[in-house]
Amino acid sequence: MYKKTINRQKNHQKMRIGVVVHGPQIVDTGFAEKILCLLKNYGTVKARLGGTMGRTAVIDANLEETIDINYKLLPSQSIDKISEDSDVVFLINYGKSSVTGHAFGYKVYNRCKSDPNLIQIERPGEPDGTIIPWKFNQIDLADAVAKDLKLKVMDPSEVAEAVETNCICNPTEDESIVYRKIAGVSADENIFLNGIVVGKSTSPDVTLIAENGVLTQILGGIIKEHGVEKLGKIELDVAVVKTGLLRRSGIKPRIIDRNIELFNKHNKLNISYLSHAAEDIYKLKDSDLVVTVGDDTTLVAADILYRFRVPIIGITDGDLDRVVEEGFRTVGSMIVELESGYDDIIGKKIFSELFNGKQTMEIENIENFKSKIIQIISNTTSSYNLKHN
Repeated sequence: MYKKTINRQKNHQKMRIGVVVHGPQIVDTGFAEKILCLLKNYGTVKARLGGTMGRTAVIDANLEETIDINYKLLPSQSIDKISEDSDVVFLINYGKSSVTGHAFGYKVYNRCKSDPNLIQIERPGEPDGTIIPWKFNQIDLADAVAKDLKLKVMDPSEVAEAVETNCICNPTEDESIVYRKIAGVSADENIFLNGIVVGKSTSPDVTLIAENGVLTQILGGIIKEHGVEKLGKIELDVAVVKTGLLRRSGIKPRIIDRNIELFNKHNKLNISYLSHAAEDIYKLKDSDLVVTVGDDTTLVAADILYRFRVPIIGITDGDLDRVVEEGFRTVGSMIVELESGYDDIIGKKIFSELFNGKQTMEIENIENFKSKIIQIISNTTSSYNLKHN
């Protein structure tokens, strides 16, 4: 269907190329920008984010004008959307191993509804980096791009066979019980389901088990009951699963200046409440302060909102799963460390008594608001520590 590299200039005005960028690592390594520039040799290129974990990386790399980060869609949904006016779609990803990367691509491709002309570029900076033309009619284009990037082209049927052998597990005919094997796990890694930490691996052989839509066991791991409670019911076979850290690279955050003057005593201040790290934290970037509940929610929210100069008040209990390498907090933030289990109790009281059950509220003075929170805590428990930033 496609001519090889020597004819790229002849066809470049005709080919419409869509690119779906997944995860922070492909951006942090610089390969997202490099690949986007390279693909311009083959046609007109437009790119969008697939998933949500790479959004901060795109902002830090100052690429939000190049990669559309405005939509919170699954990778398969992003592919379906961009394929509407693309002749071919590239899915670019940088998994922590070729096993996880290939499993990711296989599952994403099979969840697409548009039957896209999809080519996956996986781990381009590594010795095991590969290109997978998920449709055979894309092999010539895949070969040309693979030559440019010095990557190996993989037969999609071989990749699919390996994934199906290693990752698909259906030992029972009981439809109320769903098993899901996880590829490429190492011991002592966080296990995320739909953005929530639900356990930790104890071996490289991990299988998740859900009964009637509720995660009940992690074979080869330790389940985190509190995380399962937050998660609620899920469809395990299609849930988004991640292991390890949400972001591996120690990239310096890019600070985005705001026009709003924080802590202005003469104007109303907009305060938001966040109790779930899987929610869209970026919607809170114009808040003057965000109250966060839970250790991981506080860590992730503080780190993201640091880029927009938004301080947080974090209600925590020391149950930290360390979902990012290093977290940042805006000056003016306050962390309250409570006894185990008290973060949710205090969080619910704050939500009910101060926010009146609403996600946002207006106040006139930050320090008075902090005092009210401390008062609620003092009325509930005498055991807490304050950390100011």
